[in-house]
Amino acid sequence: MTERKTGLSYADAGVDIDAGNALVERIKPAAARTTRPGVMEGLGGFGALFDPRAAGYADPVLVAATDGVGTKLRIAIDTGKLDGVGIDLVAMCVNDLVCQGAEPLFFLDYFATGKLLVDEAARVVAGIAEGCHRAGCALIGGETAEMPGMYHGGDFDLAGFAVGALERGTALPRDVAGGDVLLGLASDGVHSNGFSLVRRVAEKAGLGWNDAAPFAAGTLGQQLLVPTRLYVLPVLKAVRAGGVHAAAHITGGGLTENLPRVLPQGLGAEVDLDAFALPPVFAWLAEAGGIPEPEMLKTFNSGIGMVLAVDPARADGLQALLTDAGETVCRLGHVTQGQGVRYSGKLR
Repeated sequence: MTERKTGLSYADAGVDIDAGNALVERIKPAAARTTRPGVMEGLGGFGALFDPRAAGYADPVLVAATDGVGTKLRIAIDTGKLDGVGIDLVAMCVNDLVCQGAEPLFFLDYFATGKLLVDEAARVVAGIAEGCHRAGCALIGGETAEMPGMYHGGDFDLAGFAVGALERGTALPRDVAGGDVLLGLASDGVHSNGFSLVRRVAEKAGLGWNDAAPFAAGTLGQQLLVPTRLYVLPVLKAVRAGGVHAAAHITGGGLTENLPRVLPQGLGAEVDLDAFALPPVFAWLAEAGGIPEPEMLKTFNSGIGMVLAVDPARADGLQALLTDAGETVCRLGHVTQGQGVRYSGKLR
């Protein structure tokens, strides 16, 4: 009697379809929590439908943004602390949208890994749903890609895609002028930029992620994994109050490169570094890494995660509004004639 030959399956190749289906079922309640007006179809279809007019827009212009978390993921994977990186993913996208004056409407994620571990993936997606909930946008779809041979040892990568809307003719920046006041909104730490340098500094200092942080309570990994702050709802409130002319999300490039992106040709900014205190994590990075001030200002947010250029006559009221909404706000400087950012004072 001849032995029967067994053919190969997709699972034999390292792809577990059942695990993918199990993940979808696990994340449905988290995604449902983010439902908002305009959502027409939820998870499970080949595409997701959204009606911007049902979200309250008469003549909507759609605004899209995409981003990732970068090598901050390396720390999350190495420590197993995965709950915050989903918030980072959402924040990096929707904080960009609000700089155009757009309200984030919906979000999609892409999760790629070598072997899908349902419990770990569900923690990541739960963080994505939490970020969407805080930003007022719906998690309406995504893709989980299991790619053996591409990712190894529990590694994974994330990408996010956000779509927002604004009424035609209301996009930021607009009406920016010399003398506009720059309001700086405090960051919650390093956020999600500059982590290739952060990792080099930790290596130079001889510290592991589970070692005590030299600048705060808890481990170094815990401190560095504090999620990116979501500025969406307070900034939208300020924009709708009137007087906001531009907004800059301070990501890779720092204040030095991100502020000029929202200023018209011929205008620059004067920034007083004495207007805010350098958070301890950045003081440690600068000292332990021997990083000069200009490099700090063009690599990290250095304590300021969002900057608004506002009408001087409205600056006091907008600062109070943002403070009441939970932001820590400082008078960072003002818009001037000329190009680029000019600094006074010192990071300290």
